[in-house]
Amino acid sequence: MDDTYIGKEKYKEMVKETAPKSKTTANSFRAFIVGGGICVIGQIIHNLCLSAGAGRDSAGTYTAVVLIFLGCLLTGLGIYDKIGKFAGAGSVVPITGFANSVSAPAIEFKKEGYVLGVGAKIFVVAGPVIVYGTISSIIVGLIYYFTR
Repeated sequence: MDDTYIGKEKYKEMVKETAPKSKTTANSFRAFIVGGGICVIGQIIHNLCLSAGAGRDSAGTYTAVVLIFLGCLLTGLGIYDKIGKFAGAGSVVPITGFANSVSAPAIEFKKEGYVLGVGAKIFVVAGPVIVYGTISSIIVGLIYYFTR
């Protein structure tokens, strides 16, 4: 028998001792606080639009545009990455996370030029999401249309 063989039980023990401890509770709390904070900021923007006289649909559109702009701006300034490291999934779920996923590759590949860098890489992450959403909406629309 080989001397390097240590056995299943001993291996499980070694893994348990050396594996980093899970911080699920702390990570969940940070994700909840940051994701909720982003949503609160969105609600404040929405309420400001409504109080300025915008209709409900227009206020929703303005809110989305402002949040996307803020997500791209913070990504460009390098701040969104820090928020993401702190909050984890809490920074990915809201609309600002999608803005980050579109603008980050564009910024990263800017040095390769506007066509082959920004143009080619801008939808690396977001492209499949957009395609899946579009195809899914077409299928659901057809099912709805033919079953009515």
